[in-house]
Amino acid sequence: MRVMQIGEAGKPLEEAERQRPEPGPGEVLVRVHACAVCRTDLHVVDGDLPAPKPHVVPGHEVVGTVEAVGSGVTELAMGRRVGVPWLGWTCQECRYCREGQENLCPEARFTGYTLDGGYGDYLVADARYCFPIPDFYSDEEAAPLLCAGLIGYRCLRMAGEGRRLGLYGFGAAALILIQVALWQGRKIYGFVRPGDEEAKVFARSLGAVWAGDSNELPPEELDSAILFAPVGDLVSLALRAVRPGGTVVCGGIHMSDIPSFPYDILWREKKVVSVANLTRRDALEFLDLAPRVPVRTSVRTYPLEAANEALSDLREGRLQGAAVLVPR
Repeated sequence: MRVMQIGEAGKPLEEAERQRPEPGPGEVLVRVHACAVCRTDLHVVDGDLPAPKPHVVPGHEVVGTVEAVGSGVTELAMGRRVGVPWLGWTCQECRYCREGQENLCPEARFTGYTLDGGYGDYLVADARYCFPIPDFYSDEEAAPLLCAGLIGYRCLRMAGEGRRLGLYGFGAAALILIQVALWQGRKIYGFVRPGDEEAKVFARSLGAVWAGDSNELPPEELDSAILFAPVGDLVSLALRAVRPGGTVVCGGIHMSDIPSFPYDILWREKKVVSVANLTRRDALEFLDLAPRVPVRTSVRTYPLEAANEALSDLREGRLQGAAVLVPR
């Protein structure tokens, strides 16, 4: 099988040949049909996240079919189309796993980071963390749902029920989340890089009632805000934009340092929360909800061997929507 793997941190991925893996107990072998490219992949490839598996194969927005099943697997049959997300394994024994917070499991393993991911022809995955993909979507359309969709959905849950929602950053996650939020009857306020008029037009075209620079205040106080851009400076700006009692959700796994800010902008019971990974409940709920909205994804496909090009396009902001790798 072919893979695109990390050789040296900060260097382009290397194309390599490997022996096709065999599933162990509780695992399935998945033939990859599509794998979306996520900003977290950039953090892994660029060395922002510590201690990845040596020569790891990135990719955690995987759609494929089950080709073989390991012992003890009863819930997935061969030929079943599944999605494999970021959270790839948990212990099921710690307090977090027992209380339905397996996303916080201290022993958790992650697809495309501490487990080999979907930048290849095949991967082995824990059957507990493989989820049926709705027939409504093609493989390429479904791939971004596995992280941009799932993490966006968890961010929305953490943001609460407020009607006025600010979104900072309009990448793949925001494109999916805005559809769900509008379907729920919320008003969206879009925040983009200062001076990026094209991005403001894009945000309004998606349904935002207002779009402005990230350092501007919206025309009315927000109930909550979600930060998809991994920029620590945005935290204080978002706190100024939300109402007393409002919530700022940091949606990324990695963010630049948050500068100090006056306590006054946090006071009056404003909250800053982070989102870590996802739960199986998130995956099942969102994948059931998505075709009912219906959520549509915008993708640009690349052959597997062009993974470095796709990562570069994401890094340089040349994408609207998601890059998706398609093994041939």
